[in-house]
Amino acid sequence: MFRLEFGRGSRYCDGISRRSFLALGVAGMAHVGLPHLLRARENSSAKKNTSVILLWLDGGPSHMDLYDMKPDAPAEYRGLWKPIRTRVSGFDITEMFPKQAKITDKFSMVRSLHHDTGDHFAGGHRMLTAKDMGVSGANNTGKFPGIGAIVHRELGARRRGMPGYVAVPHASSIGLNPGYFGGHFLGAQHNPFQPGGDPNAANYHVNNLNLAKGLSIPRLEDRRSLVQHFDTARRQLNNLAETQAMDRFEQEAFDFVSGPAARRAFDINKENPKLRDRYGRHNWGQSTLLARRLVEAGSTFVTVHFGGWDHHWDLQKGMETYLPIVDSAVAALFEDLDDRGLLETTLVVLCGEFSRTPKMNDGGNGGAPRSMGTPGRDHWGNSMFCLMGGGGVKGGQVVGSTDRLGTRPHTRPLVPANIHATIYHVLGIDPKLQLLDPSGRPVSVLDDPTPIEELLLRFAPNETALRCAFRLNDRGLKIRHRRRLGELLASRSRWFLAVRRLVRRLGILREPENDLESEIFLDRSVERLLVTQPQRIDGWIGRELRRRSLGGQDRRMRHGRHMERLS
Repeated sequence: MFRLEFGRGSRYCDGISRRSFLALGVAGMAHVGLPHLLRARENSSAKKNTSVILLWLDGGPSHMDLYDMKPDAPAEYRGLWKPIRTRVSGFDITEMFPKQAKITDKFSMVRSLHHDTGDHFAGGHRMLTAKDMGVSGANNTGKFPGIGAIVHRELGARRRGMPGYVAVPHASSIGLNPGYFGGHFLGAQHNPFQPGGDPNAANYHVNNLNLAKGLSIPRLEDRRSLVQHFDTARRQLNNLAETQAMDRFEQEAFDFVSGPAARRAFDINKENPKLRDRYGRHNWGQSTLLARRLVEAGSTFVTVHFGGWDHHWDLQKGMETYLPIVDSAVAALFEDLDDRGLLETTLVVLCGEFSRTPKMNDGGNGGAPRSMGTPGRDHWGNSMFCLMGGGGVKGGQVVGSTDRLGTRPHTRPLVPANIHATIYHVLGIDPKLQLLDPSGRPVSVLDDPTPIEELLLRFAPNETALRCAFRLNDRGLKIRHRRRLGELLASRSRWFLAVRRLVRRLGILREPENDLESEIFLDRSVERLLVTQPQRIDGWIGRELRRRSLGGQDRRMRHGRHMERLS
């Protein structure tokens, strides 16, 4: 809720006058003054230090060939590749993803996503804005801001000097730029920054960050001071809210261009060559690595463009080219984020505008069979997938399922709004947020603001349990637990992992002998105990803590009594 001052009167207990504010549930109230909204945004206690990397598969790959295999379906449905077992039991994926198969405990898969359109533009608009609004190939103009633009408006950048919203290397949705990634009626200032170029190039640099020839930082400061002088005079004549609001955007732009933070983040050539090799020496892999560098430096929402998935024919050739590239990039990203301690604050999302038909075609595209090439798959929006991991989202989960032939959701049907609501939840944005459309009418950003509960940890452990659990974590023994307690409260999944380590250490649960099933069994067992028997967990933690802390006290007390007897 935002407050607008309207004079004096009797005060509430928080020191605010009864007549001094108007509570607003609408975030986009342009005429109330954007500086007030920006100040409220910065002071919001709900904001988390989390970021999002969206890997956008432009063109839409098939769920049947990647993450929702149907080995028992007829040949024309099940496709060309076989599923392989992964680290998590029951979470099989394509054999083309051997690297991801080793880290499925770090991400989860929504298999029951659908929006029921096979139109590229309609699907892209629904996935990136969560809105239908009649967009189609015949009417492809965007009609609502993209999720990244809304996030940028609400949160900005996590650190000063960084762009809050970036599209690497560019923002393209079905050939439109910035298309459905753009700010639309929120304004062009909420479009993503697009560095362009190929991050895999040997001499890659971002032209937009270089000052014009002959222009130095001191000269830029002088020009800025002159502009500010005229702006001040102008505001004295016209003190509009929009004019005041531009100060903030100008400041952010100046910090971005003149400061070193963005320049360092975009300098991918500073990265370890071995790590670059793990991501893959190609545009997609290096763009993904650049996205990691950006969120680490302070960007909030970064998209990465993986284009070319419209395989109506020659599916085999396309998949065997693209899937190994995606496998390396996704696996390296999760492992890299985890190694750097960023996985708990960075949500990774992988999806496209729709999927492909469960039944393969004959490669003719309406003509003679194979006249266009080998068989492929056509457009399909009735059953899709979305990968989500990190940022507080539980890993190793498979949400929903499709029917025997993969044609539609069989259990737990979900829509793009549920994906968006989960992203908003991770970022600390209220999924019930409203904006004002160009006509001044309040519009909810989501028609269904319900996040995917299976992916979110919603435990409410007491402070003692949090403190003790992290003290028993090997990595936290030398860290002051009071300082880390705030981080634990902000990241329930990290607390969950600490309790899991504690449970394993104390031997509370008997683990299966099968290593493949061990991790998921333990996760589900700990979750069940935390929900149904929190006192039991607290009791174990308390006894272990007392055993550790009182052991030394007992020895000192016995020594003290011995010294008293001697005296």
